[in-house]
Amino acid sequence: MATPKSKTSKARTAQRRSHDALSVMPVTVCKKCGEKKRPHHVCSACGSK
Repeated sequence: MATPKSKTSKARTAQRRSHDALSVMPVTVCKKCGEKKRPHHVCSACGSK
């Protein structure tokens, strides 16, 4: 089994994990009831698109 010859630095670990951050989900307002909803999804409050 292979083992690393040296410790992985904090900088290298952070560079590898730079793409793992969560992005903010887009939110729109429902035209019928005014509640927040995700775009192209059915409104959970009133059931309209």
